[in-house]
Amino acid sequence: MMTLEELNSLCPGTLMEHLGIVYTEIGEDYLCARMPVNKTTWQPYQILHGGATMALIESVGSALSLALLGDSGYTAKGMEINANHISSVKKGYVYARARVIHKGARSHVIEIIVTNEQDKLVTVSRLTNMIVRV
Repeated sequence: MMTLEELNSLCPGTLMEHLGIVYTEIGEDYLCARMPVNKTTWQPYQILHGGATMALIESVGSALSLALLGDSGYTAKGMEINANHISSVKKGYVYARARVIHKGARSHVIEIIVTNEQDKLVTVSRLTNMIVRV
């Protein structure tokens, strides 16, 4: 299993760095991350852009699969993602918690819940990763 330090070390020079996504907590079957809500992640009405939220969701869900795979010789590739945006956010941070709901030899299904600073539901999502040999 990879550590938070290892996962965060993969972010410089990527979309995760540009959006300010940081992995904050890891466990046996979950990974958490946060992202600021500001001019980098806003849509034109100065609320969190759904695409930025999806980037957070895919980042934390894919990173969870990578963490679980470790140095097994396999990697994860996103296959399918869906989301329901429930509420909007204007400022502060959003927090994503990814949890494995299926860990198979060829696929991982990850549930990702995004909340605001008051723990209010922002987005609920599911990501399916295909597991392939490196």
